[in-house]
Amino acid sequence: LLVQARPQLDVFLKYAKVELTPPTPGDIPAIRQSIGNIVKSAKSGSYKNLSVKEAWLNTLVTAEVIFWFYIGECIGKRHLVGYNV
Repeated sequence: LLVQARPQLDVFLKYAKVELTPPTPGDIPAIRQSIGNIVKSAKSGSYKNLSVKEAWLNTLVTAEVIFWFYIGECIGKRHLVGYNV
């Protein structure tokens, strides 16, 4: 079982090292530019010219950010519903 899972685990670890690391100070300018592009796209309406695939990927990324936010909230308050007061 472990021999069969090893190639998949190696692929997972390869992507996890890249995707799960926090941003470095060198990444900040790229993040700012990306946020600026999003704001410019929203103001100019160029988001209407996205392909279905690009729009779907943007939707999935947005959903992922929202889900991680709510998971963090649940972890922070240590309860699924409401606050323990």
